[in-house]
Amino acid sequence: MKVFVRILLILGIILLIAGIAFVSYGFYKKLTVDIPNPVATMEVEGYGTVKIELYPDKAPNTVINFIRLANRGFYNGLTFHRTIPDFMIQGGDKNGDGSGYASLSDIQDDVSEDKEYNIPGEFIANGYNENNLKHEKGVISMARTDYSSVSTALTTQGYNSASSQFFIMTEDNTSLDGVYAAFGKVIEGMDVVEEIANTEVYYRDSELEEGEEAPKDEEGNKIASDTPKEKPVIKSITVETYGVDYGIPETLDVFDYYSWLMEQYSYSY
Repeated sequence: MKVFVRILLILGIILLIAGIAFVSYGFYKKLTVDIPNPVATMEVEGYGTVKIELYPDKAPNTVINFIRLANRGFYNGLTFHRTIPDFMIQGGDKNGDGSGYASLSDIQDDVSEDKEYNIPGEFIANGYNENNLKHEKGVISMARTDYSSVSTALTTQGYNSASSQFFIMTEDNTSLDGVYAAFGKVIEGMDVVEEIANTEVYYRDSELEEGEEAPKDEEGNKIASDTPKEKPVIKSITVETYGVDYGIPETLDVFDYYSWLMEQYSYSY
């Protein structure tokens, strides 16, 4: 009887050790498996396919925001509204002219109060030191507003004004390093990006003669420089996350520039 109990005890210890080893191996495997970075596939009508590797270790919230918008179809049918050879191409604006923001309902369901939003700027000038990506050829980065040109008091508001618009570099530009949130890089289809950058535009500032006015649209509004005559259309953007759920991004309220401006006028009296 004592021998039988001893055998059971030994078997129990063996099973316990085996169980601990199995669990430990599971944790080890989870910690050591190299999960690939997410990869965005962008189809541009009439131009081709661009693949972009995203870097969540450098700009996590920016990547989460882009993935969320892309995989919920936000970018499908939008355009590149600004194209500059030897610099960059810019798109992802629902208004098609650089004035638009994404809304909370674009990134989540059952929104109690739908409104446009911004995301915090993940770059060094904004106090975020984990992002050291340089704005080299092929790098994708978030477009934002530069309110500091109006008042240096609005620098932070400008740093935190990105939403859905992005740009892809066609040449290196160190002046953008640390002041815009770069978050990925083209790994396939750079020739497509270059072709988009060289699409025909209405005019470029450098082409205007001294005193010559910029062209206007049918409603009499000035056309922004570097605006393509036929804006390249983003057929779709989808992101392969390799099974990782990146969740929903942290958001901020959009800065109300008009109200701020009116306050400045009221203070002058």
